[in-house]
Amino acid sequence: MLRFLSRKNEEQPIDLSLVHLYNKPMDIKKDLEKIRDFFKKHDRLPSLGEIADLFSYSSRNSAVYLVNKLIENNIIEKDPSTGKLLTTPIFHNRVKLLGSVAAGFPIAEEEELQGTISLEEYLIDKPTSTFMLEVKGDSMIDAGILPKDMVLVEKGRLAKSGDIVIAEVDGEWTMKYLRKTNGKTYLQAANSKYPDIYPEKTMNIAGVVISTCRKYG
Repeated sequence: MLRFLSRKNEEQPIDLSLVHLYNKPMDIKKDLEKIRDFFKKHDRLPSLGEIADLFSYSSRNSAVYLVNKLIENNIIEKDPSTGKLLTTPIFHNRVKLLGSVAAGFPIAEEEELQGTISLEEYLIDKPTSTFMLEVKGDSMIDAGILPKDMVLVEKGRLAKSGDIVIAEVDGEWTMKYLRKTNGKTYLQAANSKYPDIYPEKTMNIAGVVISTCRKYG
């Protein structure tokens, strides 16, 4: 640890991790992911001491600085009566749930906050076993999966006939319906211009598609 002389010529320690924080823009997103991982494991926010250990800070001052940054960004908050750190909807990637909408005939609905919902929690049951892929090609358009959509895939899930799967067939990867008919296993597109795929040698299922994500505009 470096030291400097104060006005009273008293030697004072410098917290190098705190100097690092002041001199370099903080990667809030990267730091937040570590704290989110801690929260998922322990079902609570880490203490200042645990934050210092988590980021290898040499003192709690750096942890305090990071916590203040997270509070400034409304990612966490402090209970005014107890001083306890609390999570916010932003911490959980939550968005407002305002109710329902009619997909048939229009009906009168007043906007009413019914709570918040985390898209990750809603879409993903097993985060450590789930990955995302970008769709290329139009072989699944009749299943509502379009080019440039993102699909969430869960590894380790038992694939059943009728599931949309990510599969390696004879060394090539594709996304198709898994079909099992008369003792034969094959892949079927959701587009009539593509033929069924029967493996000549091997077919390995990497995962089952559990959701599709699309951005508009």
